[in-house]
Amino acid sequence: MTLALGIDPGTATTGYGLVRIEPDGSMVAVKYGVILTPKEASASARLVMLYDQLRDLLDEYKPQLAAVEKLFFARNVTTALAVGQARGVVMLAIEQAGIEVFEYTPKEVKNAVAGYGSAEKRQVQEMVRALLQLDSIPKPDDAADALAIAITHLNTKRYD
Repeated sequence: MTLALGIDPGTATTGYGLVRIEPDGSMVAVKYGVILTPKEASASARLVMLYDQLRDLLDEYKPQLAAVEKLFFARNVTTALAVGQARGVVMLAIEQAGIEVFEYTPKEVKNAVAGYGSAEKRQVQEMVRALLQLDSIPKPDDAADALAIAITHLNTKRYD
């Protein structure tokens, strides 16, 4: 059975979601959550923490597929740079684990999960809950976003 890792990158909070596709085509959330780094740590120390924790996750679950959210231009340049650094670390860790990294824009994720590229965040979260047959919307938001990215990749790879 195929296991996909979705990542919603950030320096302070990186969401992750592991989704397995069953033989009947249904999807199951295997694990999801966030990697947090302390604000008081230096930027480089936070990136090392992100890398180490992500490598631990990759080593434990050994996903076959991985997808990361593409950087969406932010109004705050400092935030955009920090997210870009986190994305680089995430992509490095995944590539070093021998997994090809795919990228999706927020609009592509919304379209794949909710059927509408301009869907509201709540609509996407509700579709993640429904598609994975969860009792409630995954929390925090970064984890729900990561699951949506994994779902997007699984659905996209089916048709490639």
